[in-house]
Amino acid sequence: MPDAAPIVMPMPDGDGATPDSRALAVLWGKSDAGGAVNLLLQHLLDTAAVAELLWDRFFAPAVKDKIDACGAGEGRSLLALLCGLHDVGKASPAFQAKVPLLAQRVRQAGLPWRELDSRSLRWHHSLAGAVVVRRALHAAGWDRAAVAWVWPLVAGHHGAVPGVGRLLPPGRGNAQGVGRWEDVQDELVRRVASALEVSLARAAPVWAPRRAEQLALAGAVIMADWIASDERNFPGVDDLAHVSMGYARHRADAAWSRLGLRGGWSPGLLRSHADPVAARFGLPGRPAQVDAVELAERMAAPGLLLLEAPMGEGKTEAALAAVEVMARRFGADGLFMGMPTQATSDPMFTRVRSWARSIEPGVPVGLLHGKRRFNPEWRNLRRGLHFGGVDEFGCDDGYGLRSRAAPGPAGEIPAEWFLGRKRGLLAPLTVGTVDQLLHAATRTRHVMLRHAGLAGRVVVLDEVHAYDVYMAQFLFEALRWLADADVPVVVLSATLPPRMRADLVGAYLQGALAERDVDLADLPPVVGYPSALSVCVADGVPRYGQRSSLSWRSSSTVRVEVVDEPHDGGADPVVVVLSEALQEGGCALVVRNTVARAQQTYTAVKEVFGADAVLVHARLIASERADRTERVLRLLGPPDRRESPPRPRRLVVVATQLAEQSFDVDADLLVTDLAPIDLLLQRTGRLHRHDRPGSGRPARVRSPRVVVTGLARRGDDAPGFPAGSTYIYGEHLLIRAAALVLEAAAGAGWSVPAQVPDLVVRGYGDQPLGPDGWADAAEAARSEHQRAQAARRANAEPFLLAGPDKLGTPTLAGLHEQSTADLDDDDRVAAVVRDGEQSVEVILVRRDDRGYLTLAGRRLGAHGEAVSDEALLEEVIRATVRLPARPELTRAAKDELRPLPGWSDHDPWLRRARALILDDALSARLGGRRVTYDAELGLVDEREGTRWPAST
Repeated sequence: MPDAAPIVMPMPDGDGATPDSRALAVLWGKSDAGGAVNLLLQHLLDTAAVAELLWDRFFAPAVKDKIDACGAGEGRSLLALLCGLHDVGKASPAFQAKVPLLAQRVRQAGLPWRELDSRSLRWHHSLAGAVVVRRALHAAGWDRAAVAWVWPLVAGHHGAVPGVGRLLPPGRGNAQGVGRWEDVQDELVRRVASALEVSLARAAPVWAPRRAEQLALAGAVIMADWIASDERNFPGVDDLAHVSMGYARHRADAAWSRLGLRGGWSPGLLRSHADPVAARFGLPGRPAQVDAVELAERMAAPGLLLLEAPMGEGKTEAALAAVEVMARRFGADGLFMGMPTQATSDPMFTRVRSWARSIEPGVPVGLLHGKRRFNPEWRNLRRGLHFGGVDEFGCDDGYGLRSRAAPGPAGEIPAEWFLGRKRGLLAPLTVGTVDQLLHAATRTRHVMLRHAGLAGRVVVLDEVHAYDVYMAQFLFEALRWLADADVPVVVLSATLPPRMRADLVGAYLQGALAERDVDLADLPPVVGYPSALSVCVADGVPRYGQRSSLSWRSSSTVRVEVVDEPHDGGADPVVVVLSEALQEGGCALVVRNTVARAQQTYTAVKEVFGADAVLVHARLIASERADRTERVLRLLGPPDRRESPPRPRRLVVVATQLAEQSFDVDADLLVTDLAPIDLLLQRTGRLHRHDRPGSGRPARVRSPRVVVTGLARRGDDAPGFPAGSTYIYGEHLLIRAAALVLEAAAGAGWSVPAQVPDLVVRGYGDQPLGPDGWADAAEAARSEHQRAQAARRANAEPFLLAGPDKLGTPTLAGLHEQSTADLDDDDRVAAVVRDGEQSVEVILVRRDDRGYLTLAGRRLGAHGEAVSDEALLEEVIRATVRLPARPELTRAAKDELRPLPGWSDHDPWLRRARALILDDALSARLGGRRVTYDAELGLVDEREGTRWPAST
């Protein structure tokens, strides 16, 4: 039995027993917690004890300051009370009737109920708890405003916050419990308060926190509940004599230690530096970096910091230096770094880990995306660790967290508990895809957990120019909530259209002011490049700061050429360009807008350049894509990396858009399909990216040169574009980009980075571009673009967490009245927050008359069961690939593909995977199409009856 002294309670049996104590001795919270019933009161106290540890060891100073202000300096007690009351609704007939044997004990203790109909049986204990809390807190003297924001925390602790209209018990209160039931329910509330040594009357909040702060508190309630519901650390206590706050604290402390939970940086480690860049990265801050740090130091309140600078300017280092300043000034203890893709998240994970270690050695940093297991660094950190009672791939409500393995040792990785589904953002320092943040802007179950993780952090968003108008709606919604919670945000971009800049500032101000209509008249125009802009709200008034400086390196002239698409679909002209330019050697990057075009170009290039050609795109199996990307980054990365091999004499890298973002390679020549001007300039950022001596580049590629393909000039008419480019980008932005490209090709080219802001402004502006003969086509494309953009904005609105119309709402009541379906995997998240056709991820396996094989040909057994071998399991999982985003393929994959039968008892991720079974030719029919895996080309997709390559 526990070694901590129990609080004094009347005994449930004998002469000293009271009706209330007899009831509390049988009301159960969990019917089987490690082989014993766990009394409801013990679970409430356990959860309150965990909440105290959240305060002591997890919450950032900024979060505690807000709760303290709300609780008149008693924030810790207020938090513990709120968490301790979360499950009080289990003291209701609808819940207690769930286990007949235990229900009989409850009735015998003097708590009767009439037979429950089906509707009454569905009365959820979270709603019952809200009813109890409203009544008990009103009776204790809490005012209506305080009760109004507190009850949704209880009602929403299973992940969805209902409206007040849902708090009407069915069956005339029979499911909720009336009469004697109400007395016992109120007694439970009093017992929790008494155990915490809290006077209910004096514990009333003195003011209501803002809406976003309430959402973070709701997440904290769920977090405390989930931790306290782990039966390994909180086994059942079925004797009221042993129920105590002391025992709860003892259990919570032991559980916290076993789970290895912690907050972010330790207090006092964030110090002021004369040059934060030099302090962390060993080199003096460049002008743009110094500007960012100065603005962060001068912000009057937490706010938004926008950094626009050329590729290679050191924006990441500037952002991290600014994060450290903001965290120190505003009481944050960690960060979330959001990247546009999984591929860009991986290298950023390495950089952020190095930076975080310089602040506090050993501080854990998490990697948040669905392919993190393929990241070698993450794999090494995870080696030897086991999930200690955590199912990474889902449990419905946080209960039943069982494990066959003991928790693994701690290391420079977040505690295993944080790695569970929906919990990633709770880890104090994380790097991941921006989808993690965009998910926090959706009206989905348990969204409050994400906000509990974001509270008290600094958010950094990189490459925001990569977000289309649909994704941007979720970004704006996220900014509103972050601003409402006083979370500082740093936004990075090399090429930010003016409208996007204004929308970002407007969204943050909407949240900070809690008003839909904000006046941006004082928003200063961008002058100079690089530039930094800050905005915050102090004393109810928006305040701006701005800096601009010269780039740390001078602009260079980039020659622009255009090579037309062959009208007859003939030979790829890229081969001719490359053959001429690389006669004496050199390294070229070729960027195509679709995988099919990249595969076609690579096939043609390979015939001429042989082993000096490499193809990188998203339809390679995960292991091959990672290996090829790593190889290219090593060969063409910065010249001062000690581990880098010598730069090859000649190399041609054919890639898709993944080369636009955080792809730190230095090409001597760039050949690229036409794209919107900001993305085209992003690709140009890979050209002569690193300083090399003149002799380091062959004579024919010694001057920067970009060759633009993917358009066909048609006399005086507007040019035509490949169907795939038009599908992705639309004609409007392509026509405007084509006009700027042809203008540069006929003139002196581009001065980069000096001309970048002007080119982006023109590319996204309203002034006509191109010859007069283009006017009709350009106007038609513009009208279609506006129509499509409006439709995409409208398509996003139903999924937004609240939307701009509900700014300033005083409570969370009704937040999930029209809830979005639970997003329990990466595909479902992407389907909501990213526009366009859905795609499905599959694992490629082979089959013959003896059973299944890995893609590489190793035996998996008759049913695939050999994945119990760790090496085979890894080989299977590394053969993951994403199918093309074609509706017929997606439908067929969802309807027809399942895990292999032998996978059901193995890796949790594998149990949910879809296997695509290939024949001897590594081919399969699916959705009226044939998909084939080629070792060099990756996944090749063709319609049945056609012959690849087909243009897309």
